[in-house]
Amino acid sequence: MWDRQIPELSRHWRVLRFDLPGHGGSPAHPAPSVAELAARLLATLDMLGIDRFGYAGCSIGGAIGAELALRHPLRVGSLALVSASPRFGTADSFRQRGVVVRTNGLDPIARATPERWFTPTFSAAQPAIVDWAVQMVRTTDPGCYIAACEALAAFDIRPELGRIGIPTLVLAGAEDQVTPAADARVLVAGIPDARLALVPGTSHLAPVEQPAAVTDLLVRHFSSSWQSSDHPTGITALSAPSVKPVLTPVPPPITAPAPPRTAPAAHAGPPVEIGYTRPPEPTLDGRADRYDQGMKVRREVLGDAHVDRAEAQVDDFTGDFQDFITRYVWGEVWTRPGIDRRTRSVITLTAMAARGHLDELAFHTRAALRNGLTPTEIKEVLLHTGVYCGVPAANSAFAVAQRVIREETSPEE
Repeated sequence: MWDRQIPELSRHWRVLRFDLPGHGGSPAHPAPSVAELAARLLATLDMLGIDRFGYAGCSIGGAIGAELALRHPLRVGSLALVSASPRFGTADSFRQRGVVVRTNGLDPIARATPERWFTPTFSAAQPAIVDWAVQMVRTTDPGCYIAACEALAAFDIRPELGRIGIPTLVLAGAEDQVTPAADARVLVAGIPDARLALVPGTSHLAPVEQPAAVTDLLVRHFSSSWQSSDHPTGITALSAPSVKPVLTPVPPPITAPAPPRTAPAAHAGPPVEIGYTRPPEPTLDGRADRYDQGMKVRREVLGDAHVDRAEAQVDDFTGDFQDFITRYVWGEVWTRPGIDRRTRSVITLTAMAARGHLDELAFHTRAALRNGLTPTEIKEVLLHTGVYCGVPAANSAFAVAQRVIREETSPEE
């Protein structure tokens, strides 16, 4: 993706590039969170003896850069976020994409890549590059792609933007529909020392579609955004060619933080209130509040849309019951470490089918797909249920599950 930036950037700085796990031929060690990806990158930089650096990342690469700036501000001297967002779409959309890949493979996603990543004009003029993009997605390890979807589903730094105290360039394509200009403006409004560059006639993969403009903006930003006593830009110049290291799947060891050298100013953003709030309660036996844990797991398993609908219907009559469900079912039982979520979904599907709870079977079928079960595995669960719980129960369950699976696994047109 950065091939056409490398010659000019390498004239000024040592340049290192990396692939996400399972992408571009790198080892397939899935990383399910942006924090894990950032930790692997820092471990690689530590191994190479690199302390402070400038960082440029596109899309999920931008998310990794923002994570580094928030958690390791003394390591990042300057930041460029390209086609990035503080919150990529919705958690539901990324988890549903994982369901599609798990069921249909990456081919449907790969075929839809050109319209998501490039403008129609560029696609018509550069068919070879478009084909490269399609093949790149198609040959990615599916498990690592799904893990990347999970990472983006959980990524949301909107309340923390004010704590990024690093000079930041936010670069966006004017015609990007994946991370639109509105997302870039949220970044610029929230990061105290951020500037916006809007590139006309460009969609999501700006470094590929407008290489000269992106190169010029990056060089100007990294050349002027910060200073050090040793080097004009604070980034070591090196004549060696760029290299692409492999990210180690082992996160760096945990060590005590060094005394701050030049700690960035902290900027507290306005308080953010989301949804229905309850007064704080003391923790029991040192454990975190079960309501918060339960709500987190409930949203991850059932999806934001389902939980938002349920929360919108809460009133004085049903509030205590919804609170009970969130605390006990999701905060106590679903968080127990004895069995994983896939297994819990198998048990839940069996119970819903056996007892004829078809409405709950529908949304737990969706949950099972999100928890990693394939349609074939769900079929086997219902066949097994038919043997031990009765054919009529399984017959009704198959009708519900068939409808949900078709809805959830059909690629978007």
